[in-house]
Amino acid sequence: MGTRTHTEVSVARQSPQRPDADEPELDDTASTAADEVEADRPAADRALWDEVRIDPVEIALPAGTGFTLRAYRSARELTPTDVAERDQDDPFLARRQVVETEDDEEVVILDEEFAALSAEEDDEDGKSTRGKTADADADADPAEEAEEADDEKDEDEDAAGDEEVPVFLTHKGRLLLFKTPESLVTFIRSGAPTDLSQLDSWNELSERLEPADVAPLDDDTYELDLVVENLRGGHDAWDPALLIEAGEIARDLAYALRLPAVLDMLSAGSSLDDLDEALRASVNGGVGGFLGRRRLKKIGAQTASLGWRTIVGKISAVVDWRD
Repeated sequence: MGTRTHTEVSVARQSPQRPDADEPELDDTASTAADEVEADRPAADRALWDEVRIDPVEIALPAGTGFTLRAYRSARELTPTDVAERDQDDPFLARRQVVETEDDEEVVILDEEFAALSAEEDDEDGKSTRGKTADADADADPAEEAEEADDEKDEDEDAAGDEEVPVFLTHKGRLLLFKTPESLVTFIRSGAPTDLSQLDSWNELSERLEPADVAPLDDDTYELDLVVENLRGGHDAWDPALLIEAGEIARDLAYALRLPAVLDMLSAGSSLDDLDEALRASVNGGVGGFLGRRRLKKIGAQTASLGWRTIVGKISAVVDWRD
């Protein structure tokens, strides 16, 4: 998607400074030579990553930037990460309101302020459909509905098993982030337990990986640390590429790390999903792009930034930083 790197965005936000009078300015020849060296520098070899079907990923969070690994595999091939130990120390548990239902399911409201703001936005849309829904429910046959629900459940389970889902370099519900390629390679070679070790190509990667191979593509570089600040800047300042890619990595991490609350906040029909859809439409040309930009104007910047602040905080809380 060609997103800017974290360094480029940070530099772009800084005010231009006057050069020190004692420091000579680089002439055009030196600048051109530097550009040529950069252009001639060979790209990292992708052969190993293509063979093992695993990719290096770089993620920037408020606490820093780190490297990890991500792969996509069929859901039926994977054993989810074990979150039992992590949930015992969850710093957000005190802010949760859990409502037990008759089916032993849980409804979790993670951030009361965001939930209230989001509910206010959804209330107007819901008023126009409540009457129609009530009439439809009155005419429904309970037996037929139950049978249809069972059939749909079986179909969904089969489809879910074949669907490719993300898996990261995680262990016991925590994402392992390494500050340098060298530390990442050292960990992989150590044979330490990780959820990626269940992949059939893991041993090959462990034997062949070198620090020089850890060079994430632009599409695998994410800047979650800039999302909240960008949203607070208002509609005119929103960066579609930054925000769309943040949504993609947040969904992947929420699935792999078993963060149902984050998945719910980004699920279809949520206010943040509406933001994502409008952003994607806005980058298109023609009528679709025009309508997308109109939709963006109707999305509350405060609600969006507050929701993303919660998401980034929850992801950060389950990161295990490694030097």
